[in-house]
Amino acid sequence: MLHDAALAARFAEAMLSQGVYVVAFSFPVVPKGRARIRTQMSAALSDDDIDFALQAFARAKAGG
Repeated sequence: MLHDAALAARFAEAMLSQGVYVVAFSFPVVPKGRARIRTQMSAALSDDDIDFALQAFARAKAGG
């Protein structure tokens, strides 16, 4: 949970720029101050796919 709507939107954009699609949820979908990122995983993803996504999360968190 990122709490801040603008931060969640920027985080989702950073993820997409790395090839990972996530959705930023903010008010009114979730309560104010509770913005978050939603992912949708699939059993069809390989270990490499998941590692790629986790690395993208780490880079997005670091600001890139």
